[in-house]
Amino acid sequence: MSRPRAGLRIRICALALGLACSLLTARASLAAPFDSWAAVVVAGDSKGSLGGPTEAFDNARRDIAKAFSDLGLAPGQIAQFSVRPEAERALKPQKASARAIYEALGDLAPEAAGCLVYFTSHGDPRGVLVDDQILPPSILGLMLDRSCGAKPTVVVISACFSGVFVPALAKPNRMILTAARPDRTSFGCGESDTYPYFDACFLSALGEVGDFIALGRAVGLCVREREQAAGLTPPSEPQVWIGPQLRPVLPLLTFPQPPSR
Repeated sequence: MSRPRAGLRIRICALALGLACSLLTARASLAAPFDSWAAVVVAGDSKGSLGGPTEAFDNARRDIAKAFSDLGLAPGQIAQFSVRPEAERALKPQKASARAIYEALGDLAPEAAGCLVYFTSHGDPRGVLVDDQILPPSILGLMLDRSCGAKPTVVVISACFSGVFVPALAKPNRMILTAARPDRTSFGCGESDTYPYFDACFLSALGEVGDFIALGRAVGLCVREREQAAGLTPPSEPQVWIGPQLRPVLPLLTFPQPPSR
């Protein structure tokens, strides 16, 4: 009888050890839910609304990438793109092009638990400007399908008319946040602007809310208040779409909160 009892004790110990390891893994994933995600952040232009040079898009790209790092992503999990990468030797962003963005997604996404994709640029009803070409919604949709696939994916398009991306990108596992309706412009991409309005609101809201669902609401409210204060019409009306598979997951993907003062 001693040998069966010894075997039973070994099996119980092994089961307990496995359960303990599972609990530790679950706690770690909840503590840092984005530490195994991948991100692509794109500044698609360097010209302002009047045709002169602007830092607004690259400013947003740098600080959005920093904000994603603060969520828990390692530097190697964040690919940055600029139309003038030679201007930044320290960060070394890649030259922005649809092919380069697709290749970066293909490199980062397979080992990632989820994808964050952020574009800040000019746009028109055909899509978002990336350097001197328009990236249409259908092509971005294919890029995401082939790289991120069924992984949880949050796509943010900060550009005029960016609501055109919602129908093409809408999938059960995705959240799509755009700076404007399909038929509206967005604001704040002039030569002297620090950030486009939408990007400024996105950055400020990240430090005030707990998850992406609350972030979408907060950004929309912030943009509306800024446009009203500046007397800008018609309002851009940022759009939010959340897939049914992703919606119950997003409240579990909480943002790190700054220490209380």
